[in-house]
Amino acid sequence: MNQSAGRREFLKYAAAVTAGTGLLTTTGLSQEERKKKGGRKKRQGAAQAQTAGPGAKLLKALQFGMLPKSLTDTEKFALAKKCGFEGVELNGPMADLAAAKERGDLARQAGVPIHSIVNGWGGPLSDPRPENVEKGIASMETSLKCAKAVGADAVLLVPAVVNEEVGYGEAWERSQKNVRKLLPLAKELQVIIAVENVWNKFLLSPLEFAKYVDEFDDPWLKAYIDVGNMIQFGYAQDWLRTVGQRIVKIHLKDFKRKTNSFTPNLLEGDVNWPQVRVALEEIGYHGYLTPEIGGGDEAYLTDVAQRIDKIIAMK
Repeated sequence: MNQSAGRREFLKYAAAVTAGTGLLTTTGLSQEERKKKGGRKKRQGAAQAQTAGPGAKLLKALQFGMLPKSLTDTEKFALAKKCGFEGVELNGPMADLAAAKERGDLARQAGVPIHSIVNGWGGPLSDPRPENVEKGIASMETSLKCAKAVGADAVLLVPAVVNEEVGYGEAWERSQKNVRKLLPLAKELQVIIAVENVWNKFLLSPLEFAKYVDEFDDPWLKAYIDVGNMIQFGYAQDWLRTVGQRIVKIHLKDFKRKTNSFTPNLLEGDVNWPQVRVALEEIGYHGYLTPEIGGGDEAYLTDVAQRIDKIIAMK
């Protein structure tokens, strides 16, 4: 394919992605294009069904690791509830599924169910070495089983890493091939694999992110968006609108362009929070907002919850 043809194909896909967010109508599309667009919406809607429902709303969560380490699990979940949170995300999987189930039960009893798990790094699924890929697949299998045990509906996955030995195209092709090996288990367990945008030199634009997700054509592979991770080179509201209903989970962080660093607190950086809130409303996102920041005591965690309340109120 020559450069001009490749550019035309990318622009055509970009228009299709924009249409999928509801910003364009189907006027002027061929019958085949309208059919594809309708199928994509149906697949995206399957993900929303995980969190949307009667009275669905934006929910405040926090990561388990943000809670004081000196407390028991029962005390941790009670504190999370007291501080105003409505859910918890585990920072990594538990191999002991009986212990995982017990932790999930405790969280639900406290009114802060575990909604997702951040997969531990067993090995990038884009790695050229089979033994490292095997570690990565095994890690994800453990995470998916743990999610089922604790009652979570999604596992966060960083799908690939581009580096000196792994090119962009290789990372794309190899990671998709290996993620597909995990999809039968995800379907069996009814747990979504949610790929996230991180500083891995991969999926650097919202159009690429949407395309990467769409190529799986599978309701058990969706998007996890961190609204702070693209501020160095993009805009959170643009990513949210473009990736749209492919999104099942959202991380909250703030970033300061001038210092090129994340801020310790939400609402103190260059994320355009009012526009983020508008974008969330436009794409119909209902579900958890989970800060990925440092932890602390009751006063600190209450402040975090109140900052999320301010974001939610921005509409």
